[in-house]
Amino acid sequence: MKTSRRASRMQRNYRRMHRAGGLNLVSLMDIFTILVFFLMVNSSDVKVMQNTADVPLPLSSAKQEAEETLTVQISGQSVLVQGREVARLDSIAEEDAMVPGLADALAWRSERRGAVPEEGFEVTIMASRDVSYRLLRKIMQTCVDQQYRRVRLAVESIGEVRNG
Repeated sequence: MKTSRRASRMQRNYRRMHRAGGLNLVSLMDIFTILVFFLMVNSSDVKVMQNTADVPLPLSSAKQEAEETLTVQISGQSVLVQGREVARLDSIAEEDAMVPGLADALAWRSERRGAVPEEGFEVTIMASRDVSYRLLRKIMQTCVDQQYRRVRLAVESIGEVRNG
């Protein structure tokens, strides 16, 4: 059956008018560009050391901000380097002068970093208030022996405790 010109024209207009519209991505991309720019600008302002709740840090009145360095953490019965367990406290003998698993992890990291600076690499030790001095001294000696001679101890600012 043959359709009239008017019917075919109406059919073409109907198809053209009821076509699915395309998605305009220009405004969406503008929003995402602004969002990414905002996040990039504001992400560098915060200097916070990652701490777990099970390591109550000693208090200090120092005003100097923390810097991001390699972190050695004593948490429970574990010695962690950047959050990865490298040694257990119960495996450290009383007569040991250093922590074997920690020494291996630090040696591996210093080999990957290349040449050792004259003053040595930086390391921050996070230890609870109740960690014994002997254990802390062994960990510090292990760090120094592996060319991590710029040792810092993580503390909690007294101002943060009062305000927090």
